[in-house]
Amino acid sequence: MDFSIAAILGLDGLTNGAIYALVALALVLVFSVTRIIFIPQGEFVAFGALTLASLQLGKVPGTVWLLLLMAVAAALLDLVQGLRERRPPARLALGLLRTLGFPVVLAVAVPPLVPQQPALWLQVLLTLAIVTAMGPLLYRLAYRALSSASVLTLLIVSVGVHFALTGIGLVFFGAEGYRTPAFWDARFDVGPLSLTGQTLIIFGASIALLAVMALFFERTLTGKALRATSVNRTGARLMGISGDAAGSLSFTMAAFIGALSGLLISPSTTIYYDTGFLIGLKGFVAAVFGGLASFPMALGGAIGVGLIESFGSFYASAFKEVIVFTVILPVLLWRSFVDPHHEEH
Repeated sequence: MDFSIAAILGLDGLTNGAIYALVALALVLVFSVTRIIFIPQGEFVAFGALTLASLQLGKVPGTVWLLLLMAVAAALLDLVQGLRERRPPARLALGLLRTLGFPVVLAVAVPPLVPQQPALWLQVLLTLAIVTAMGPLLYRLAYRALSSASVLTLLIVSVGVHFALTGIGLVFFGAEGYRTPAFWDARFDVGPLSLTGQTLIIFGASIALLAVMALFFERTLTGKALRATSVNRTGARLMGISGDAAGSLSFTMAAFIGALSGLLISPSTTIYYDTGFLIGLKGFVAAVFGGLASFPMALGGAIGVGLIESFGSFYASAFKEVIVFTVILPVLLWRSFVDPHHEEH
């Protein structure tokens, strides 16, 4: 291997690592706030890519109807709970409107808009809106009632949610794969490297999102509330920070990050209904580097996973996935020695 090949592989690894970093960021965020090992994070990635592909093909994406069904189910749960607690009718109606309003607007507005082939920027915004809105609804339907359950119980639920969303993806999008056109077709030659516009967009969007997240957690009251919840859930609750609101917000942010990751990666690889699982699993490997608690270490782990995958595919392409996932074994062993263990009660 000469320097030019190593540079090309390194660039490819950094590009993939940027995507894995976003997925790892979402996993660390959700786990630190809710103690949920969120296996379905990859489904948000796949849904983001497939939703944009459907819009570009002039089809109404199935995620619109999935979002509406999730909203109706959540509204029914809220209605039953409200009637049991004998909430005032005005408060109950406001809650139902808050749950159903945005999904209903999308379900009404998107079908007549799709045949008109809206501009790419509008398709991107619609995709982000549709998939991001699924986050809090998924938390309401699958996790909120189990907020005090053990990590093992939450993990089992996550496995079930993953299989459910994968099956739903097959129903709505079919078994065919899709790849969207690049957002920017430019190409720049830098020595032995050939940088595409899409690669620059991936780097730029990833860095921008990481910077915004850092500012959000450091400068805003809501971000500090999430940090407090991640440090000590009981203490945050005693200080008036709602655990349910924090969980819902963390899922909203995770869904947005997943949708954005799907948009960024879809021009580079063909996305199938079940592609998100492998992407999410690699993001999980990166998150484990940080013990599912450290954002900087998860970022470093993501870059490492991307580079290992890239160079592994050069030396043994048939075993590149095996190589990546084998890396997690020494990491888990190392974490078991350096991190204190506490029995969960």
